[in-house]
Amino acid sequence: MKFNELGIIDPILKAVAEEGYETPSPIQEQAIPHLLQRRDLLGCAQTGTGKTAAFAIPILQLLSEEGRVAHSPIRALILTPTRELALQIEESFATYGKHLPLRCCSIFGGVSQNPQVNQLRRGVEIVVATPGRLLDLYNQGLIKLNEISFFVLDEADRMLDMGFIHDIKRVLKILPPKRQNLLFSATMPTEVEGLVNSILCDPVTIAVTPVSSTVDTIDQVLYYVDKDNKKRLLIDLLQDKSVESALVFSRTKHGADKIVKELERAKISAQAIHGNKSQGSRQAALSNFKNRTIRVLVATDIAARGIDIDELSHVFNYDLPEVPETYVHRIGRTGRAGLSGSAISFCMFDEIPYLKDIEKLIGKGIPVVQEHPYPLQVWETKPKAPAPPRRNKPAQRPAGAGSGRPSGGRPSGGRPSSGRSSSGRPSGGRPASSKSRTPR
Repeated sequence: MKFNELGIIDPILKAVAEEGYETPSPIQEQAIPHLLQRRDLLGCAQTGTGKTAAFAIPILQLLSEEGRVAHSPIRALILTPTRELALQIEESFATYGKHLPLRCCSIFGGVSQNPQVNQLRRGVEIVVATPGRLLDLYNQGLIKLNEISFFVLDEADRMLDMGFIHDIKRVLKILPPKRQNLLFSATMPTEVEGLVNSILCDPVTIAVTPVSSTVDTIDQVLYYVDKDNKKRLLIDLLQDKSVESALVFSRTKHGADKIVKELERAKISAQAIHGNKSQGSRQAALSNFKNRTIRVLVATDIAARGIDIDELSHVFNYDLPEVPETYVHRIGRTGRAGLSGSAISFCMFDEIPYLKDIEKLIGKGIPVVQEHPYPLQVWETKPKAPAPPRRNKPAQRPAGAGSGRPSGGRPSGGRPSSGRSSSGRPSGGRPASSKSRTPR
């Protein structure tokens, strides 16, 4: 199926064609017709499936068909968890709506509200917002939401992970009851299901892939490595020129900064992006990464949500995530819209439980690189100290004591062969041409 078979109006088709897109992704093909019929929709789709265009295109079309209103009220609200994702969605609306007389702006915290307020005063039809700044402006009387016709809750699972549930409920109370509602989530935990029931009315449900699955075009591998050797292994792998661009995930902000320092010592260009960085710093780092001024971007999970980079060749899980669904989100930064990509994960002994949870979620084992310069040395915890001897009885020497080393034994659960070369280098390679991708 082609975009021109979905009932999309000519100005949007022209914008889509100018971006080099011809064929809609599965979620776009399934969602757009229902949304044009003004149905509520629940979209279960992992990152990189093109869901932003799946809701942006029909919203633009329906707003265009309604025509301009003299006082330019806000008629569409997209609620999203992070400022990076808000900016990304605003960019998508601008791209697909560039031949329409509709205006969009994003509002989020961490920066002065004045430029955002000025945009609102000039008049916009579409607002993409994070919950905190939206409520702040509403409480100041600087934004009106009483004429909203379209409400989108994007990344609902991440919203709840970040503690936005109460803010979401406050926003819902100030929206008009008659509106078209869309909810998108990569995973569907019980909390999200409760939110679905409170927002959507007789929705169409679209699940383009199993919520726990990882994209087939992503080559996943695992390295067992001790904590102190992670930085050495990362530097060694980044020496491979096939790693054209790398997004490295750190569990903590401090850890992200430390990784950048180690990479800079090794003459590898890198910057960090996390919550302690100013908005200007984060945007500069992201811009430098997109235009290839730097080759490596080190990020925490919250900061990285919404990062959309064409032809990202590699994702590195420097630290395995504690929440298994986060692994799916992370590696979905590469292999987007049908392109190829590589996801490389490091696992020290303490992270083995996280690895087992991830493999259980995705339903398969991650291939292990068996030979590399920094193999994991300790596979078991230290032996427990012997219990104190009972009174009037001589102390017993514990079996096996005195060796100073655990007995060995690999972790249970199996270690599938990687089928890779003994060098331990990532396979990577530049993804296919971006012209074959579908809109995000």
